[in-house]
This record gives sequence, structure tokens and C-alpha cells, in this order.
Amino acid sequence: MTVVTFRLSQSRKPGTPDVAGFYDPRTFSVQYIVSDPQTSACAIIDPVLDFDEKSGATATHHADELLDYIQREGLTLQWILDTHPHADHFSAAHYLKEKSGAPTAIGGYVRDVQSLWKDIYNWPDFPADGRQWDQLFQAGDEFRIGSLSGHVRFSPGHTLASVTYVIGDAAFVHDTIFQPDFGTARADFPGGSAHQLWASIRDILSLPDETRLFTGHDYRPGGREPEWESTVAEQRTRNKHLAGTSEAQYVAMREQRDRELPMPKLILPALQVNTCGGQLPEPESNGKRYLKIPLDALDGAAWD
Repeated sequence: MTVVTFRLSQSRKPGTPDVAGFYDPRTFSVQYIVSDPQTSACAIIDPVLDFDEKSGATATHHADELLDYIQREGLTLQWILDTHPHADHFSAAHYLKEKSGAPTAIGGYVRDVQSLWKDIYNWPDFPADGRQWDQLFQAGDEFRIGSLSGHVRFSPGHTLASVTYVIGDAAFVHDTIFQPDFGTARADFPGGSAHQLWASIRDILSLPDETRLFTGHDYRPGGREPEWESTVAEQRTRNKHLAGTSEAQYVAMREQRDRELPMPKLILPALQVNTCGGQLPEPESNGKRYLKIPLDALDGAAWD
């Protein structure tokens, strides 16, 4: 069976973006190119750097697919944006900056995640000040993609640093809300909070009903085709974790479910890369790069 890995959600009216979604079946992740039909300016959101944990191999197939699309469509890259330091794939932000020269950005709250993981990795000299990105956004900050207006919302709970990018009528909600038939994100990573996640979700769902919501992952329940677009109205009425649910009910469900979930298989290597803006560790004297995996660092995590 061939899995759908690309869809284009077209602009509906002036001031709204075209959104090209690129699905990575290996990590269940969705990369986005958000473009302005009027000026052909664009931004990349949550790009994936390929990594095979079995062999230790890295590659740039998915990131290069984004660059090929930008060139083919005659777009101009203005931003490379991450919504948060991902725990299940490597960010290709650093690679894409090297290839394109476009600036990288993330929420400035990443400094809290860096400080937390600096201790986990025992990196006493690590600069946990966000300097690995060109721009650190705060809640309410505005930015532009050509003629399109965007703003940043702070959406903690899944991580301490998660932000949502709202660009025209499109909101990129990363790992807060998934498709309605799957529910919502876990909140048990270091620094996570089910109460904060609930508040972040309510903030996102306060956007207008017709707002297009684009998720960071799709886990294809029942083996269906990948999906990553919904609306605020659909999520309010159909999301299996949210419809008709109170905060207390949600937090109890989320915390119980999270206790039963094993950690993502890439969390320890991925955070080592993604707290550095997608930069791989520096080569050692033999020219090889090495990941540092702390043992017994995530107490109480469920096993497969």
C-alpha cells in the first residue's frame, strides 16, 4: 500500500497561506512549507533530518525534498521555524540554514529546555541561552512571510518551550492536538504538564472556528491514510480527548495514559541534537561524530 506523503492546502482568500505538508512515515512527522501566494515568500516549519537509530546513519532526504519543492515552485525561503525541541526526530533547521542562508527561529522558552537537558546530559559548559537560533520568539511576537502576517502563541505542556505559529488562517499546533480520532499529545516529558497542556489547547481552540489546524504528527490509527489538517470547529466537537471533557477529566485521563506510554525511541539522541538547533555533535579526532546517551536518566518511564 502506498502511503500519501504530500498534500497542498490552498489559500482560501487574500491574507491566507498555501500550506504544503510533507509526511515522514518513519517518524510519523509532518514538515510544512507555508507560502504567500501573492509574493512567493515562504517558511519551513518543523523540518526533519533523517536518522537511522539502528545503524547510526544520518541523511538529508526529507530536508532536500523541501528545498526541491521551493526551487520547483519558485518560492523564496524567509524563515526556518521549529515549534519546539522535538523528542522523536532530529531537526534539519541547521542543515537548511547552511544550504539556504535563511534564518532559524524557535520560541525563546527553549532556554528552559536547554537548562533542563544540560543537566541530564552533564554538559557544564553548554550555553543554554538560545544562541543556536537566529531568532527567539516570545508570546505575541509578530513576523511576516511576504505579505502574510504571523504571530506566536506560547503553548507549553507537551514541553516547556512549545509555541504555536498562527499565519493568516492557519495555525501550526505541533504536538498539542492531533487529528480528532487520535486525540492529544503526551505531557510526561521532563518539564511537561497536563494542566499546562489543557490550557494551551483551550487557547488554540479559542481561535476562529474556520482556522486550519496543522499537526506535527499523525500516527494513523487503524492504519488509515496520514492526515494532518483539521479546523478549530472540528477539534472542539470531534476530538476524542476533548469533546465534552472538563479540565479535571482531561488531566486524569492524560496522566493515566502517559504512565502507560514508553518513551519515544529517539528522545535521548534527539534532544541532544535539537537543544542545539539541529546541529550534530562536533567530530572527534577520528572525524566521527558521537551521541551521548545517559543511562537511567528518565526515571519511571514505561518499557515496551
